[in-house]
Amino acid sequence: MPTTTAAQRREQARVEYDAFIKGCPTNQLLDRLSDKWVSLVVAALSGGPMRYSDLSRKIAGVSPKMLTQTLRTLERDGILTRTITPSVPVRVDYALTPLGSSLAGLLTAVKTWAETHIEEVHEARDRYDTAKETD
Repeated sequence: MPTTTAAQRREQARVEYDAFIKGCPTNQLLDRLSDKWVSLVVAALSGGPMRYSDLSRKIAGVSPKMLTQTLRTLERDGILTRTITPSVPVRVDYALTPLGSSLAGLLTAVKTWAETHIEEVHEARDRYDTAKETD
């Protein structure tokens, strides 16, 4: 039985990834990426590096705890970097990595789609709700 290298095993696993399977890592990644805070953080950072306070002002409604958790998760996943500049007070900047930049276009497009089509969605909801009331 021939042995396989780590690279060969990774390639075989990549071929076998199936996001429709709950336990698949790609399923778990899609779950994370579909979080609204992730989408908004990545979209905000697509314009360039930002400080924590700038992000919290830009992303209305995000709690400090949720923003911190989202930033840590994205840093762990290699989507963004966190750069600390020693000063008083300490300056912390967040920026997208190349991996994050490749994701930013997709998530920004979804954000733009939502902004463009929200009125159509509201109309569809109203039609649906009206139809359900008459059933």
